[in-house]
Amino acid sequence: MPDIASVFKAEITRLARKELRGNSDGLKKTVAAQRADIASLKRRVQALEAMVKRLAKGSETERRRPRPEPSEAAESGPSGLRFRAAGMAANRKRLGLSAADFGLLVGATGQSIYAWETGKAKPRPQALAAIAALRGIGKREVEARLETLKAR
Repeated sequence: MPDIASVFKAEITRLARKELRGNSDGLKKTVAAQRADIASLKRRVQALEAMVKRLAKGSETERRRPRPEPSEAAESGPSGLRFRAAGMAANRKRLGLSAADFGLLVGATGQSIYAWETGKAKPRPQALAAIAALRGIGKREVEARLETLKAR
């Protein structure tokens, strides 16, 4: 027959576990809710970091290629032609021309081309018309025009 001390100890242990189980159920629910909140916050932080990375990448391209002021971008001369430095640079790169060759086609120097592309200067109306004429032609025609100009 078990002695009274061991029975009494077992009963106290059983009652203590029952009491702890009742008290810890609320804590378990709270911990589960907090874990779910932490997981959603982590997802949100990842999304925000991805957005910041995208915006930073966009601002790097903006730093490399500054946008002209709105009045400058849509400025048209008396001939109605608009000039955008970035557009001229893109066209020159598309045609695969150096600034000197592009200047030869337009009737200006290579230094003038660089000044126009950086926005430090603006082309005169005659040069503006020549730049506009180069917009719609391809590489072969540009090469042919360059050969005729260099042959002179």
